[in-house]
Amino acid sequence: MPTHYKGEEKEVRALNTLIKLARAMDTLESRMLENFAQLKLTPTQWGVLETLYHLGSLPQCDLGRKLLKSSPNITIVLDNLEKAGLVRRDRTSQDRRLVTVSLTDQGKKLIEEAFPKHAARLADLFAVLTPQEQEELARISKKLGLALSATGVAA
Repeated sequence: MPTHYKGEEKEVRALNTLIKLARAMDTLESRMLENFAQLKLTPTQWGVLETLYHLGSLPQCDLGRKLLKSSPNITIVLDNLEKAGLVRRDRTSQDRRLVTVSLTDQGKKLIEEAFPKHAARLADLFAVLTPQEQEELARISKKLGLALSATGVAA
């Protein structure tokens, strides 16, 4: 359903774009949540495991920035992942304030088994778009995100 707002054309266009984007993201997220629920993970917990799997160990503050999460939020997420035995946090001897987060063997095994299924599921979900449309959506999304980040608005 489009907006009922009767403002300027550019405002109505922006609102309608937001509505469509938000609905598409909500639907996509709900489909992905089904997979995460089977693993007993939240989307942010999955994001942590995926990031560490692809990038290796990271300082906790860098991990939070990569996932666009506040320091208190990422701390709670890591507490729960640590309790589940999926990650570990280590303080460096040079600077005890620096906490490095790593996957445990159990965490690595879980993400190694789950990630190919996740990637295949995403490919299926995005198959409604042609490869060119997927690339265009990725390009436009990146452009929007970078522009909003540059203006100080969280992307």
